[in-house]
Amino acid sequence: MRKKLLLGNWKMNKTPSEAKAFALAASEMVDYAVAHNIEVGVAPTFVSLAAVKENINPKCIVAAQNVNEHDHGAFTGEVSIAMLKEVGIDWVILGHSERREYNGETSPVCNLKIKALLAADMTPVYCCGESLDTFEKGQTKEWVSKQIREGFAGLSAEDAKKVVIAYEPIWAIGTGKSASKETAEDTISFIRGVLRELYGETAEEIRILYGGSVKPANVAEYMSEPDIDGALVGGASLEPDSFKGLIEGMLK
Repeated sequence: MRKKLLLGNWKMNKTPSEAKAFALAASEMVDYAVAHNIEVGVAPTFVSLAAVKENINPKCIVAAQNVNEHDHGAFTGEVSIAMLKEVGIDWVILGHSERREYNGETSPVCNLKIKALLAADMTPVYCCGESLDTFEKGQTKEWVSKQIREGFAGLSAEDAKKVVIAYEPIWAIGTGKSASKETAEDTISFIRGVLRELYGETAEEIRILYGGSVKPANVAEYMSEPDIDGALVGGASLEPDSFKGLIEGMLK
């Protein structure tokens, strides 16, 4: 059975001192989640990774929001896998729609990053999702199928099951809108079907999260669906009380 996962993507929020304060406040809620068979994690900015890692409950995943596929070199503003590993980070979010839109990140580039992370025994969280225009044209499945196939190109079944996927419809990120649980389940079930085509029964071992205006008030709806294995949450993951509410909601 796939273990549920709640991952908070902090985006460009929280200074190191603010991140440390959250980490210190989160200890009991992390224990509570783990005791109920839910994995939890947060993804701070690069400058806050060490502060969170050093102060948060060690049972909590601490993820980076990006990494470069090269191990070193003249890549101004970038961070390498070795740099992350030295501060104890072994999870990385890749291909978030904001990275794709503002930084030109593509699925083939994510594929290189996924392979580099897996070679370093790290866990990639690979994001996919469609724009409102694509959704309204009825092209969601074609779009996400391409993202999955390009992101997973050349991966063995053994490697594929080490990747976490996050389906985030772009039109529901930070907009207050959210896909209905039926819409989310339909797309995520389709993604699992693509994975089944690529990897057979291994597809049943790959966790697929939903993201897009997930809140304590609606997280239980998504968790009730059979193919949704957790949530990648933005704004609602920034405060300890809200984060606790998300954990409690996942248990309803």
